[in-house]
Amino acid sequence: MKRAMSTEEPKLSREERLAAKLRENLRRRKSQAKAMAEKGDAALPKGDSTG
Repeated sequence: MKRAMSTEEPKLSREERLAAKLRENLRRRKSQAKAMAEKGDAALPKGDSTG
């Protein structure tokens, strides 16, 4: 049994698939960053790493 791709044409090139995944990832990360900013939490600690 073959898996069906979600709403995408099955004949996309590797570059097109990667570009689509990158856009999806960017949208997800931007929404996560927005949610974190609204909560007032820092995504990463901003400590001095010299030591």
